[in-house]
Amino acid sequence: MLSVALAGKPNAGKSTFYRAATLADVDVGNYPFTTIDPNRGVSHVRTDCPCLDRDERCGDEHCRAGKRYVPIELLDVAGLVPGAHEGRGLGNQFLDALSNADVILNVVDASGGTNAEGEPVETGSYDPVQDVDFVEEEMDLWMAGIVGDNWETVERQSRSPEFDLEAALTELLTGIGASEADVAATLRSVEYPEEPNQWTDADRERLARELRERTKPIVVVANKADVAPAENLERLREAAEVVVPATAEGELALRQAGEAGAVDYDPGDPDFGIVGDVSEKQRRGLERVRGVMDEWEGTGVQAALNAAVYDFLDHFTAYPVQNETKWTDGQGNVLPDAFLLPRGSTPGDLAYAVHTDIGDGYLHAVDARENRRIGEDHELEEGDVVKIVSTAS
Repeated sequence: MLSVALAGKPNAGKSTFYRAATLADVDVGNYPFTTIDPNRGVSHVRTDCPCLDRDERCGDEHCRAGKRYVPIELLDVAGLVPGAHEGRGLGNQFLDALSNADVILNVVDASGGTNAEGEPVETGSYDPVQDVDFVEEEMDLWMAGIVGDNWETVERQSRSPEFDLEAALTELLTGIGASEADVAATLRSVEYPEEPNQWTDADRERLARELRERTKPIVVVANKADVAPAENLERLREAAEVVVPATAEGELALRQAGEAGAVDYDPGDPDFGIVGDVSEKQRRGLERVRGVMDEWEGTGVQAALNAAVYDFLDHFTAYPVQNETKWTDGQGNVLPDAFLLPRGSTPGDLAYAVHTDIGDGYLHAVDARENRRIGEDHELEEGDVVKIVSTAS
């Protein structure tokens, strides 16, 4: 399961975002370090279900009238403060917890109502643009620090006639969430001394920055945008490649109201309907959320998760079935499974995603939409429904 981590300074709204996206019961407070131990939960990205191309909806628990919700892991960790890479605050715990995340959402307090330490200040008195580069810089320096702490071992290994610098760096860097392919690609893209004793701190920081950009893409979430000055949002958009305005509090209110039967709302919808009894105060609050949704076509929480997985990680959704005509599994369930795969994946990759034994026994695959056999090198696309034929089936 893909892992999305929430990062940012204390009191930016990470835990509210987490709770809104998972409906998990976690501490939410207006003070630094509300989160001490990392929270791990299940959230979802949203896409169109292939059942929309059939006469009837599939009825899967993750499909709501053709809106398909695909599970991902969501991680909420302690807030980051300046100097976290040196262990300040809960920095080491924060950064260690991020090492296995596939993508990071940098939750920024767009209102400017909290300072660099996460302490409440007058709304608009702090420049949130400072928080855009903040997380990247702390992660880069943390990775560089790990490399530096282990550099003596690398230098000692270099005295051996069989020493291979790339192999030594691969062994070191795979320990912080990088794959061998990531390390190889990083080493090809940066210049560095051939002898370990010639490396400087600048060389190690350059390596760490390139590796972090490759392995830990960061999406900026402009949280509290419903109370943020308009100029803050504009400046944030200028400071980052992609900025998703969001109101985590608004999403949480809708999710809780939906659970109570007061509103008709699915995460990611651009609007909602009030269908239950609500007080006048609750109605006014919901209408304020609606006004925000009208401007951004939603609360931004689902949009941020989708941007992280489908855009930044460049993944798509594929659906394995056993019956290519009915699109069912062996028990007759229609489209029971959905898998997120990186762009360029083949039917064999989907087979391995289902189960290692299915992948090992892979024979061929059938495009269930067109009822035709597809080749091993065929690149799957969003919404493909595929029958995997395997000796392990």
